[in-house]
Amino acid sequence: MHRLPSDEVLPFLLMVATLLLAARLMGELFRKLKLPQVMGELVAGILLGPSCLERCAPGFYESFFASPENAGVAYDGLARIGILLLLFVAGMEINLKTIQKKANAAAAISLSGVAFPFLIGFVASWYLSSYLFPQGMGDKLASSLFMGTALSITALSVLAKILIDIDKIKSKFGNLMMTAAMIDDFIGWMLFSLVVTVANLESESSFQGWQVMFMVIGFATFILTVGRRIIHWMFIFSNRYLSRGGGTLSVGIILCIFGAVFTEWLGLHAIFGAFLVGIAVGDSEHFSHKNREMLHDIVTYIFAPLFFVSIGFRVDFIKNFDGGVIAFVLLIAILGKMVGGYIGGRLGKFSHNESIAIGFGMNARGSQEIVLGLIALNANLITDQIFVALVVMTFVTIMIAGPSIRYFLQQHQEDDDEDEHNLTTAE
Repeated sequence: MHRLPSDEVLPFLLMVATLLLAARLMGELFRKLKLPQVMGELVAGILLGPSCLERCAPGFYESFFASPENAGVAYDGLARIGILLLLFVAGMEINLKTIQKKANAAAAISLSGVAFPFLIGFVASWYLSSYLFPQGMGDKLASSLFMGTALSITALSVLAKILIDIDKIKSKFGNLMMTAAMIDDFIGWMLFSLVVTVANLESESSFQGWQVMFMVIGFATFILTVGRRIIHWMFIFSNRYLSRGGGTLSVGIILCIFGAVFTEWLGLHAIFGAFLVGIAVGDSEHFSHKNREMLHDIVTYIFAPLFFVSIGFRVDFIKNFDGGVIAFVLLIAILGKMVGGYIGGRLGKFSHNESIAIGFGMNARGSQEIVLGLIALNANLITDQIFVALVVMTFVTIMIAGPSIRYFLQQHQEDDDEDEHNLTTAE
């Protein structure tokens, strides 16, 4: 086993401490501004990366972040563990029982909220590929599929925070929105597994495309049925015979890593396996609330910031800021989600204003789009300019979601009050 050279241990520790400190400070600042912490963590990385620090103090940037190559590789490994755990925790938020109970009403919102942005994103990217990819990409089909997928996923955690902020999380509207977002997330990750298979199967896997898709569907089916019961029994065993609390937590993380190993072996990204295992683990009542909270805090406040702050080092956001590409991504992202969410709301028998609010809620993006964007960037499916546009799109949709949902729900309430007043007057 190769080891980190002793002369790079200190640079590695300084790198971890500095980036974690910057990410947490900016994350807390954005939280105070009532914005998701992930936005602050991204901004911290942009400030310390080639976009800003390298321009302002190239010597310091080179000696502190660029020169210690082995320390950078070690940090990248730590960040990769962080994103596995983040998707594991995200999977635990998918409540299968809730989806089963409200599947009919939520399916209309979710399916239309996925189908429209996916089709708009795919078609627009296909026909405008010469503009979006002026240097030419390796696979036009895979790149267009990715754009459709990236623009169709709703951020479950961001939507939950918005609904809590406006005191609608426990309402009929809030419950259906959360259920729709859960279904949306699951469909989105299945679509992404297809994209990765189409994109780089030959270089990443020894299996053929149809074999990978067959095994992925089989793995997902197994994990969510028989595997879910096996995991349930494993937690019963760990609670009974292993160290209380810590034993169960370690079993959950080991399962997460083995799930990631399997999908990475198939040629898909490891995060997909971690996400599926997270769904199964989250469904077990024997994975205690205390363990969930402990894991959530460790991932949210330590591992996830280390990953998101590192994104700022991957791309020069100033050099690759293209107003035309950003406008294009924003337009098709918002148009697709708004149309799909509105139609889904009307099919679900919501009012005109409630359906518009649903569109804005489904339009909220988050860490998933950024994670997918980074994977696509590394696989040469998208350009640096499109990755920057996806990050900007995430920021914009988060910022407009809360005020827009609040406004249109107030309009709905005012319309209801007016109708009730008119009915009373008529009587």
